[in-house]
Amino acid sequence: MKRRLETEMLDVLPADDPAAVASRRDLARINAVMRQSAILAGALRTFAQPHVLLDLGGGDGRCLLAAARRLSWRGVRAVIADRQDIVSAKTRTGFAALGWDCVVRQGDVFDAAATMEWGTLVSANLFLHHLDDAALKRLFALLAEKAIGLVACEPRRGALALLASHLVVLLGANEVTRHDAIASVRAGFAAQELTALWPPGWTCLEGRALPFSHLFVARRYGI
Repeated sequence: MKRRLETEMLDVLPADDPAAVASRRDLARINAVMRQSAILAGALRTFAQPHVLLDLGGGDGRCLLAAARRLSWRGVRAVIADRQDIVSAKTRTGFAALGWDCVVRQGDVFDAAATMEWGTLVSANLFLHHLDDAALKRLFALLAEKAIGLVACEPRRGALALLASHLVVLLGANEVTRHDAIASVRAGFAAQELTALWPPGWTCLEGRALPFSHLFVARRYGI
């Protein structure tokens, strides 16, 4: 299946649109079914605790918070980079309860990548598939300048995941989520596609993460 990008409905709806609000609730359920927070936490745990964790396209922050609850880290500054500031007070309180400081970097993720601190650990949940190969290569080059690593959990492009994307209706997903789930899988990744776009000189791990995800971990050599 060839990778195909198309505009996802949630990306163009206003943050307070009722359909967008409902779709974000759907995504929380889908993240749970896909085990996204568990997969992210397991990969993040292979790194030493960072001072700063930059979450690209982190949305409402709930997936990162769920991952953080699986870690024993304290004193981390979570920077959620997104076009919209939709992190609720409840989610911020959840980070505070873990001893984390949560801040939102609203704007372009490329700017966030270009201005992040040296030694930042970067995460991404269901975000990289929104970018074409040229944009991914540009983003990866920026991250590789200062990051100690990247952990990304993305849709797995393949027949099984595509079938599952058609079944989100069984979770009560609305029209926005039903459209975007299928589009996400078609824009997802397989094989070593992300590794091929990452700058040389790093240790990269890439492959299937059950049940429907694709995990990519890039680690600065020697970290």
